Amino acid sequence: MSVAERLSRPTRKRGRVVSTRLLRSEIGLIAGRRRNQMGLLVLAALPIVLAIAVKVSNRTAGGGPDFLDSVTSNGLFVSLAALTVEMGLFLPLAIAMLAGDAVAGEANLGTLRYLLTVPVRRTRLLVVKYASLCFGALWGVTVVAVVGAAIGIALFGTGPLTTLSGSQLPFGAASGRLVLVVLYCSAGIAALGAVGLFISTLTEQPIAATIALTIFTILSWILDGVPQLDWLHPWLIVDQWLAFADLLRDPPFWDNILRGLSVDAGYAVVFWLLAWARLAGKDITS
Repeated sequence: MSVAERLSRPTRKRGRVVSTRLLRSEIGLIAGRRRNQMGLLVLAALPIVLAIAVKVSNRTAGGGPDFLDSVTSNGLFVSLAALTVEMGLFLPLAIAMLAGDAVAGEANLGTLRYLLTVPVRRTRLLVVKYASLCFGALWGVTVVAVVGAAIGIALFGTGPLTTLSGSQLPFGAASGRLVLVVLYCSAGIAALGAVGLFISTLTEQPIAATIALTIFTILSWILDGVPQLDWLHPWLIVDQWLAFADLLRDPPFWDNILRGLSVDAGYAVVFWLLAWARLAGKDITS
């Protein structure tokens, strides 16, 4: 059932000035789709496979930025290692699937015109669509972190977490740092969702929008890895995604974190406005 069909049901409180009904319907649609649930299982499977692989191989070599070499010392490192891997492709692909359906999916099903005659203003529709993408980003990152922490603690136990600065944090403080990492990674994926939302307004084919955003992400990673383009790196959305490692220092190194959040905010604002401009002038009556 599409969002438009859900909203077409009568309600006793149509006169309410502020309503979360459209947002709740959109989130329910995202959470209820079978392919999204399967995608979530794929995201959750990677930290499990990673933890089992490390356990079987009994890896104990020196430290590295991917946190793999620290997994055996503290189970929370499984979450951090999994996020390092999944921020490269799996989480961007997940948000690409959601963003592709955001507007293009409604247009493809023929429900976009019907949805806007509920009535729902186009600005409100885009706000709700993007809010649901932000929810999807937080949902995906949280699942990876929680599953990683659970399997990590089960296989490797927990205790004081050794930071990248060499000091140790008690379990409670370490868990707080993990929450900050989840929020930071979610901000990056949500910013990518804004790019996907704009692309979704350019086509009526959800798969085309998904592929386009995936290509955009891959190209961003490639450009970020070319030393000769170091002048471009600060402007790339992916440049500071892995800076969440700085939250595992004592004290946290905030410069790269704040730089990454500012880039995320810039992408989110600019591409949401582009999506609004595109949808505002789009003929959805034909």
